[in-house]
This record gives sequence, structure tokens and C-alpha cells, in this order.
Amino acid sequence: MRSLGFVVLLGLGYGFVSSVTPRHAWDKLILTHHWPQTFCGMEHCQSNLNYWTLHGLWPNSGIACNSSWNFNETEIEDLKTEMDKYWPDLKNPESTWFWKYEWHKHGTCAATSESLNSQHKYFSKALELYHKLDLDGMLKKSNIVPSEHYYSLDDIEKAIAGFTGATPKIQCAHSEKNQKLGQIEICFNRDFQLMDCEKSAEVLRYPAGVLTGFSVCDGKTPIYYPPLTEG
Repeated sequence: MRSLGFVVLLGLGYGFVSSVTPRHAWDKLILTHHWPQTFCGMEHCQSNLNYWTLHGLWPNSGIACNSSWNFNETEIEDLKTEMDKYWPDLKNPESTWFWKYEWHKHGTCAATSESLNSQHKYFSKALELYHKLDLDGMLKKSNIVPSEHYYSLDDIEKAIAGFTGATPKIQCAHSEKNQKLGQIEICFNRDFQLMDCEKSAEVLRYPAGVLTGFSVCDGKTPIYYPPLTEG
């Protein structure tokens, strides 16, 4: 009985470890881009940026994995000029709050990988992937540019997949009036190799004129890619 009890306890111990460890385990990174005009239309901010900016680099599992690992701006001082331009806080351009939030929520989870196990590694790798992809360039080469012209979801997906070889996740801000291109996710495995993104079929609907949050664009509805001069 004693040995049986030991086996049971050992089994429970392994069960406990396996139930806790995977909580922070991830196998995919999601590089997420914002279109500033759509974002600011939702958040009541103003932006004169005419290129896609970074929203974040998100592991597909885990949120705020280490609350004691505080954001330290001095560790990314050499990246600040680049981050101000390509990873800005669109609501508060002079603030570092957005970076602090992304580090706390996502960076501390990404840090379980040796290649991302510091603030500098995490932010610099996100910038590296952002530049390597050149989302603006991909879309322009397929004649998908901000304008009064509307595009199909299929056209946008093909424009990106044609360069990356992987399916992106295209998200819109939805209203009864239209759907606006707002966020694009491109996915990588732990070795930073491109892979298909998963996408939910859910499309959220809101009252006329109201834009709230992003969800996967409706493939049956034309997509508006708002230009800088809008409004």
C-alpha cells in the first residue's frame, strides 16, 4: 500500500507539473500590424502615418507570464528611435506605456525562448521581422494601396501569401456602413519560419457608424483601405 501510495503521489506530481508548465508554452509567434488610419478612427486619435505600424509580437499561449519582470526603458535605448517610428503608441506618441504593456503581456511569455529572453532581444526581433516582411511593399506591389477603391479579402490575402508563402490573418473594423482594413497578423514558428495563421470565421457586427474592435474580415464584403486624407 505504501508503494502504491508513492506511485499515486508521483503520478499526481507529474500531473501537476504538466498542468502548469504548458500554460506558458507556445509554438507560434504572431507579428501584428496596425493600419493607423483605421485604428485612430476607432480610438479617436490622430495620425499622419501612411505606413503599417507594429502592434506587437505575440506568442500564441500565455499572457503576462512574469509580473515581476518589469519593463526597463534603458535596456532598449538604442532601439528607441526605430521604435518611435515603427512601433509608436498611436494614442500617446510621446509615451512608452504601449511598449511596457506589450512587454508585460506578451514579451514575458515570449521570453521562454532563448532567442527572446530579454527585453532587447524581444523588441529587436520584432523590428527585424517587421522590416524583413515589408508589409507596405507587399501590398503596393499587388496594387493594393490606401484609396477610395475597395478590395476583396481574397486579393489582400493573396498579395501577402504570394510573398510569404503563408496565409495571413486579415482583420477589419466592422460597422453597418462598411468594413475597414485595420490589422494584419503574420505568423512564425519558434524558429521564425513563416507559417499559416489560424483565423476564426466569426465576424462581429455593430450599429451604424460604430467601429469597435477588430475581427476577421468578411470575405463576402468589399474592404475599405482608408487613405491618410480621410476625415
